[in-house]
Amino acid sequence: MSKLSQLAVGQEAVIASIDATNVAAVRLMEMGMTPGSSVKMIGSAPFGDPLEVEIRGYHLSLRKTEADLVELVS
Repeated sequence: MSKLSQLAVGQEAVIASIDATNVAAVRLMEMGMTPGSSVKMIGSAPFGDPLEVEIRGYHLSLRKTEADLVELVS
């Protein structure tokens, strides 16, 4: 499985799981990042952090470390 942080700009994927042992992961799930949801990589800052994704019709900025908690369906 790949991670959300590895998604290329413009690419879409479906969330398989989130590492719920991390406190930040709980917050991500509260913002709509749940297994089965479709997510699209919109872009990233010049040095690659933060990342901007689209999920459930809105844009969300995440740190790369937070995006590493999200596993995608391959």
